[in-house]
Amino acid sequence: MGRWDLTDAQAAKLRNYIDRGGFFMCDDFWGRDQWELFMRSMRRVFPDRQIVDLEDGSPIFHSVFDLDQRYQVPGSRYLYTGVTEKCDDCPAYWRGVMDDKGRVIAAMTYESDLGDSWEWADDPRYEERFSALGFRIGINYIVYAMTH
Repeated sequence: MGRWDLTDAQAAKLRNYIDRGGFFMCDDFWGRDQWELFMRSMRRVFPDRQIVDLEDGSPIFHSVFDLDQRYQVPGSRYLYTGVTEKCDDCPAYWRGVMDDKGRVIAAMTYESDLGDSWEWADDPRYEERFSALGFRIGINYIVYAMTH
Protein backbone atom coordinates (compact mmCIF):
# COMPACT_ATOMS: atom_id res chain seq x y z
CA MET A 1 0.00 0.00 0.00
CA GLY A 2 2.95 2.30 0.51
CA ARG A 3 3.38 2.75 -3.22
CA TRP A 4 -0.31 2.73 -4.08
CA ASP A 5 -1.29 5.41 -6.56
CA LEU A 6 -4.74 4.84 -8.03
CA THR A 7 -5.91 6.61 -11.13
CA ASP A 8 -9.27 8.33 -10.98
CA ALA A 9 -10.78 5.45 -12.99
CA GLN A 10 -9.37 2.85 -10.58
CA ALA A 11 -10.59 4.84 -7.58
CA ALA A 12 -14.09 5.01 -9.10
CA LYS A 13 -14.11 1.24 -9.70
CA LEU A 14 -13.04 0.52 -6.11
CA ARG A 15 -15.71 2.88 -4.77
CA ASN A 16 -18.34 1.24 -6.98
CA TYR A 17 -17.31 -2.21 -5.71
CA ILE A 18 -17.58 -1.10 -2.09
CA ASP A 19 -20.86 0.77 -2.64
CA ARG A 20 -22.36 -2.44 -4.05
CA GLY A 21 -21.52 -4.31 -0.83
CA GLY A 22 -17.84 -5.10 -1.28
CA PHE A 23 -15.27 -4.95 1.50
CA PHE A 24 -11.72 -3.65 1.18
CA MET A 25 -8.79 -4.61 3.41
CA CYS A 26 -5.19 -3.45 3.07
CA ASP A 27 -1.97 -3.54 5.02
CA ASP A 28 1.83 -3.47 4.80
CA PHE A 29 2.50 0.22 4.62
CA TRP A 30 4.86 1.87 7.02
CA GLY A 31 5.81 5.37 8.07
CA ARG A 32 4.36 8.79 7.42
CA ASP A 33 5.43 9.03 3.77
CA GLN A 34 3.71 5.77 2.80
CA TRP A 35 0.59 6.76 4.76
CA GLU A 36 0.38 10.08 2.92
CA LEU A 37 0.80 8.41 -0.47
CA PHE A 38 -1.92 5.90 0.45
CA MET A 39 -4.20 8.73 1.60
CA ARG A 40 -3.93 10.50 -1.76
CA SER A 41 -5.61 7.52 -3.41
CA MET A 42 -8.09 6.98 -0.58
CA ARG A 43 -9.26 10.59 -0.85
CA ARG A 44 -10.17 9.83 -4.47
CA VAL A 45 -12.01 6.65 -3.44
CA PHE A 46 -13.77 8.22 -0.44
CA PRO A 47 -13.85 12.02 -0.80
CA ASP A 48 -16.92 12.03 1.45
CA ARG A 49 -15.69 9.71 4.25
CA GLN A 50 -13.09 9.87 6.98
CA ILE A 51 -10.61 7.20 7.99
CA VAL A 52 -10.97 6.57 11.70
CA ASP A 53 -9.08 4.56 14.31
CA LEU A 54 -10.98 1.37 15.10
CA GLU A 55 -11.46 0.93 18.84
CA ASP A 56 -11.02 -2.37 20.66
CA GLY A 57 -14.80 -2.68 21.03
CA SER A 58 -15.45 -2.47 17.30
CA PRO A 59 -17.52 -5.48 16.16
CA ILE A 60 -14.93 -6.24 13.48
CA PHE A 61 -12.59 -7.37 16.25
CA HIS A 62 -15.23 -9.63 17.83
CA SER A 63 -17.01 -11.37 14.93
CA VAL A 64 -15.32 -14.72 15.68
CA PHE A 65 -12.32 -14.06 17.91
CA ASP A 66 -12.19 -11.43 20.66
CA LEU A 67 -9.15 -9.37 19.68
CA ASP A 68 -8.84 -6.60 22.24
CA GLN A 69 -5.14 -7.32 22.72
CA ARG A 70 -3.80 -6.78 19.20
CA TYR A 71 -0.13 -6.05 18.60
CA GLN A 72 2.10 -5.25 15.67
CA VAL A 73 2.46 -8.05 13.14
CA PRO A 74 5.85 -7.84 11.42
CA GLY A 75 6.73 -8.49 7.83
CA SER A 76 9.22 -11.05 6.60
CA ARG A 77 12.22 -8.84 7.41
CA TYR A 78 11.56 -9.89 11.02
CA LEU A 79 12.98 -13.30 10.07
CA TYR A 80 16.41 -11.72 9.60
CA THR A 81 16.37 -8.76 11.97
CA GLY A 82 14.13 -9.78 14.90
CA VAL A 83 12.63 -6.28 14.72
CA THR A 84 8.87 -5.92 14.30
CA GLU A 85 8.88 -2.31 13.03
CA LYS A 86 10.03 -1.27 9.57
CA CYS A 87 10.67 2.27 10.76
CA ASP A 88 11.54 3.94 14.06
CA ASP A 89 8.65 4.55 16.42
CA CYS A 90 6.01 2.92 14.18
CA PRO A 91 3.36 1.35 16.42
CA ALA A 92 0.51 -0.56 14.78
CA TYR A 93 -2.74 1.22 13.96
CA TRP A 94 -6.10 -0.36 13.12
CA ARG A 95 -8.11 2.02 10.98
CA GLY A 96 -11.20 1.92 8.85
CA VAL A 97 -13.82 3.66 6.77
CA MET A 98 -17.45 3.39 7.91
CA ASP A 99 -20.64 3.48 5.88
CA ASP A 100 -23.72 5.51 6.84
CA LYS A 101 -24.87 2.73 9.20
CA GLY A 102 -21.54 2.61 11.05
CA ARG A 103 -20.28 -0.60 9.44
CA VAL A 104 -16.62 -0.94 8.50
CA ILE A 105 -16.38 -1.06 4.70
CA ALA A 106 -12.60 -0.64 4.43
CA ALA A 107 -10.05 -1.83 6.99
CA MET A 108 -6.40 -0.79 7.17
CA THR A 109 -3.66 -2.35 9.26
CA TYR A 110 -1.15 0.47 9.15
CA GLU A 111 2.34 -0.35 10.46
CA SER A 112 1.70 -4.12 10.31
CA ASP A 113 1.92 -6.84 7.68
CA LEU A 114 -0.84 -9.43 7.98
CA GLY A 115 -0.09 -10.77 4.52
CA ASP A 116 3.41 -11.77 5.57
CA SER A 117 2.04 -13.38 8.74
CA TRP A 118 -0.02 -15.69 6.52
CA GLU A 119 2.78 -16.28 4.05
CA TRP A 120 5.43 -17.12 6.66
CA ALA A 121 3.21 -19.08 9.08
CA ASP A 122 4.99 -22.35 8.36
CA ASP A 123 8.51 -20.97 8.83
CA PRO A 124 9.80 -21.87 12.32
CA ARG A 125 11.77 -18.60 12.46
CA TYR A 126 8.54 -16.57 12.27
CA GLU A 127 6.97 -16.53 15.72
CA GLU A 128 3.66 -18.37 15.89
CA ARG A 129 2.03 -15.54 17.86
CA PHE A 130 2.31 -13.24 14.84
CA SER A 131 0.71 -15.71 12.43
CA ALA A 132 -1.93 -16.64 14.99
CA LEU A 133 -2.99 -13.01 15.33
CA GLY A 134 -2.79 -12.44 11.58
CA PHE A 135 -5.07 -15.40 10.86
CA ARG A 136 -7.51 -14.37 13.58
CA ILE A 137 -7.76 -10.84 12.25
CA GLY A 138 -8.20 -12.14 8.69
CA ILE A 139 -10.95 -14.53 9.76
CA ASN A 140 -12.70 -11.79 11.72
CA TYR A 141 -12.54 -9.47 8.70
CA ILE A 142 -13.98 -12.13 6.37
CA VAL A 143 -16.82 -13.11 8.71
CA TYR A 144 -17.57 -9.47 9.51
CA ALA A 145 -17.68 -8.56 5.82
CA MET A 146 -20.12 -11.40 5.11
CA THR A 147 -22.43 -10.73 8.06
CA HIS A 148 -22.60 -6.97 8.49
